[in-house]
Amino acid sequence: MPKARARSGRAQGKRVDDGASLRPIKPPSSYSDVDAVARHGSIRKAAESLHVVSSALNRRILELEEELGFELFERLPRGVRPTAAGELFLAYVRRSLKDLRQLEAQIAGLQGLMRGSIRVAVAESVTTRLLPEAITAYQSEHPRICFHVKVDGPAVLRSLLLSDEVELILTHEKLDNPNVRVMASVQQPLCALISTDHPLAGRSSLRLHDCIGYPLALPDETLAARALLDKTLERSALQLEPSMVCNSIEATRVFARAKGGVCFQFHLDDQWEYPGMVVVPLIDAEIEHPHLSLAVRRGRVLPPAAAAFAEQVTAVLERIRP
Repeated sequence: MPKARARSGRAQGKRVDDGASLRPIKPPSSYSDVDAVARHGSIRKAAESLHVVSSALNRRILELEEELGFELFERLPRGVRPTAAGELFLAYVRRSLKDLRQLEAQIAGLQGLMRGSIRVAVAESVTTRLLPEAITAYQSEHPRICFHVKVDGPAVLRSLLLSDEVELILTHEKLDNPNVRVMASVQQPLCALISTDHPLAGRSSLRLHDCIGYPLALPDETLAARALLDKTLERSALQLEPSMVCNSIEATRVFARAKGGVCFQFHLDDQWEYPGMVVVPLIDAEIEHPHLSLAVRRGRVLPPAAAAFAEQVTAVLERIRP
């Protein structure tokens, strides 16, 4: 007897459909027939709802009854009603139809993970490693998901989130807006970045007054680090005279490394390194302890792809030690 040929696309070396052509799952026609007849209490009315002739529907019910070995419906002068056995079978049919709908929803969710886009807005500090590595890990499982990333300061990030222009944000802002829900948060201290040959490079910690006298590259007013520095300076009565003010943290890093100066940014942990530079924590008593937060608009149901990415980023933040 010849062996059955494998019908799976994977078994034949073909690429399995990634979900682009998924169609609604159709229940067995006999299930739909039984459910429709029971709901309408009439084969004629059920046939009209199913867009078939009543004689064909009656024949299908009779054939099913013969296959099952018991009657599903009692024929009455004005319609039909389920027999005791029919009631049991009908309950099974309706459970099966419900399960099929749930399966269809789950498969639709998988399809959402297979292709589409995710829109995120982030602080620049996460663009060096955290975000690129998170996207790379996610796309290793879901290569057809495209990421649209916006980089900006706290006010813009919050605005983009609340207007639904992005699904998620990663921000340093203290989020006390009732319309924003924080999904995960990790302490991310403000640090000084200096070149490896800088006179302060051997220090285990610094205060802001230690940085005076060196070329300073400060973030501008749109960035969370600047707001924190300004608040700290106001409380301590210090004054800094910057050589450069910029809305790009990367630009301040390049300037500080080339000029032998000091720049400032939030720092995740000791595993996050910057070539040619060392990270030294600031320990001014006035400096608050900021956090990096992953947030979504409160009440919004994320698409499956964005929800899965949020879970992944949450796991990354939970593994980071302050």
